[in-house]
Amino acid sequence: MELLNIKKILIVALTITSMISCKKIYVETDFVSSNSDFVLTGVIKKNLVLTTGNVYTMNGLVYIESGFSITIQPGVIIQGAKGTNSSLIIKRGAKIFAEGSRTQPIVFTSSAPEGQKRIGDWGGVILLGKATNNGSYNGVPGVMEIEGGINNAQGDGLHGGNDDNDNSGIMKYVRIEFGGYPFQPDKEINGMTFGSVGRGTMIDYIQVLYSNDDAFEWFGGTVNCKHLISYRNLDDDFDTDAGFRGNIQFAIAIRDTSIADATPGGASNGFESDNDGSGTSTAPFTAPVFSNVTLIGPMFTPTTNIAAAFRRGAHIRRNSRLSIFNSVIMGWPAAGAGILIDGPASENSATNDDLEIRNTIIAGCPSALKTNSGSSFNINNWFMNPVRSNRIMNSNNELMLNQPFEYTGFDPSPKSNSALLHGASFSHSKLTGFQIVTYQGAVNVNDNWWSGWTRFINQL
Repeated sequence: MELLNIKKILIVALTITSMISCKKIYVETDFVSSNSDFVLTGVIKKNLVLTTGNVYTMNGLVYIESGFSITIQPGVIIQGAKGTNSSLIIKRGAKIFAEGSRTQPIVFTSSAPEGQKRIGDWGGVILLGKATNNGSYNGVPGVMEIEGGINNAQGDGLHGGNDDNDNSGIMKYVRIEFGGYPFQPDKEINGMTFGSVGRGTMIDYIQVLYSNDDAFEWFGGTVNCKHLISYRNLDDDFDTDAGFRGNIQFAIAIRDTSIADATPGGASNGFESDNDGSGTSTAPFTAPVFSNVTLIGPMFTPTTNIAAAFRRGAHIRRNSRLSIFNSVIMGWPAAGAGILIDGPASENSATNDDLEIRNTIIAGCPSALKTNSGSSFNINNWFMNPVRSNRIMNSNNELMLNQPFEYTGFDPSPKSNSALLHGASFSHSKLTGFQIVTYQGAVNVNDNWWSGWTRFINQL
């Protein structure tokens, strides 16, 4: 076996083949590279290339040191050791170049054999950058500790700075499967986590499936993302916090009727958005802009049996200023709502047009719109104001999508006579720089950007 650029390598005979599939384990302080399968662990302090045709296994937390990069070639498979918090962390000042293709996506998955992979087998992928946020760490404003037990005495899990144009690299045509590690309640590792990632980073065509927490979560930062898919994950699909201000266009989520966050205080939502954990007015405000989202909740029909922890298509709370345009929110239960604007701070933002929802349809939600009990904010009048061009439909079927509820035959595209095809508008100033399309939702008629590089499967 040829080994390249190796430092301080300990070769250990494999004794845990049921846990990881490599024939040998290479434990290293910098990195190990070879022409066959190997394990990564610890802090990598070299520019590392993972090559097409190889399978790599992460054993524990793997950090890419500031000033260095990891390049992942098309078709590479990176496994997280089953039953561990194994995760890839791109530190502040480090970069990832993971550019797969439609026919050769890069796959992060569980080390368990195919057919035995389960939700929450390993950790996730975490990008940390130098953009601004509204948090603090040890009394230092603008610096935060990422969730999930990632940080250590060396500060390897810190994020934030003053460069909103910061560049953490590129991720394109990447699939993240069966991750989500429950480090502590409300401090889990998500499938894909962004900490103060700047707009110089490119994120496009990413699917997260069967994550034990959120599919995507952004803490601060300004990164823009396109073509995101959340498939049958546990908690929230798109969670925004700590001053995140990026733009997201073309995003799909579909829920499993029986997979929801049943932990004490848990609730599974499509969107969940806070300015910060206490709802303060600390700037920068959480004010992301989402356009062309198809958010498919668990209530496929009015009689579908669903897990009790499902709540809202969009829960906008704690002084968030999230905005949604040209989108579809469908199939959320009466116990929750299609959209909940929670608390006077976010209600005021809606009144002042800091929080916008326009050209958006709510369908198949018995409680389409809600505010907190006792609120004087008339959310129905606000949402249905003709200037916003929003609509409410009683049934999911009125949207006329092809197969939005078929897990393994999934097809969220509209039929040729769907009302979605001509309902979009990009005249609002918040949509400057977005791709202009005519349709609402994530997919046009006969559009298949969501297929070919993705997996729509049953985990059991």
